[in-house]
Amino acid sequence: MGNNDIYYKTEGEIELIRNSNLIVSKTLGMIAEVLKPGLTGKVLDKLAESFIRDHGATPSFKGYGGFPATLCVSRNEVVVHGIPDDTEFVDGDIVSVDCGAYYEGFHGDCAYTFAIGEVNEEVMKLLQTTKRSLYLGIEQAIAGNRIGDIGFAVQQITEKLNGYGVVREMVGHGVGRSLHEKPEVPNYGKRGKGIVLKEGLVIAIEPMINLGDYRVRQLNDGWTIITRDKKPSAHYEHSIAVGKNKADILSDHSFVENAIKNNPNLREI
Repeated sequence: MGNNDIYYKTEGEIELIRNSNLIVSKTLGMIAEVLKPGLTGKVLDKLAESFIRDHGATPSFKGYGGFPATLCVSRNEVVVHGIPDDTEFVDGDIVSVDCGAYYEGFHGDCAYTFAIGEVNEEVMKLLQTTKRSLYLGIEQAIAGNRIGDIGFAVQQITEKLNGYGVVREMVGHGVGRSLHEKPEVPNYGKRGKGIVLKEGLVIAIEPMINLGDYRVRQLNDGWTIITRDKKPSAHYEHSIAVGKNKADILSDHSFVENAIKNNPNLREI
């Protein structure tokens, strides 16, 4: 993959992508306010679509490749791309909510895995470690490093140190005028390998980490990805811009984290 395939953004374009991500981040914050046992993915999806449209944006995911919903809602052993349905969330569930919004010509993309009620400690550690791995990956997203440095950082703490499974088939990606742009951003890799990171590169880094084996399979709906061993999977995502000395995180989990503090049905990660 040559660097000439990659669309580097101007400072002005990065600010527009930040605006799109702000809408996504606020949408996830709203979800964190209402999420509780008894609620369904379909209800969350309707709320999210209304929220995004009320902010003058359109859902990035709805209709993308035929995807039928605004959110990807992925419970327990579902890794990503879960289609919101009428199944009620129950105490002990973990739920990854992935959201995208298209605003003023650019996409935002962000995800967070929520712990509902009394999630067992083994699974809580998976969530905490996966979230930590996201930020370790982001620390590597500076000019002069390589794409493999990001994946290496994620893989070290999740797979090497904790024995979790790093999903191979699904990866992060560039984001901008298109929801998925080059380059691919794997959550595994070798230091010093892959393309050189440059300022102006905007990517979505999104560790997808399984409690058990890394292998996954797709359900017959053509979208839902689950763990082969049916063990839980965690997923966190930020859209970031590569910086000279430090990555610029364009999405914002603080909306979610502040809402979780005030929602007795959710546990802090």
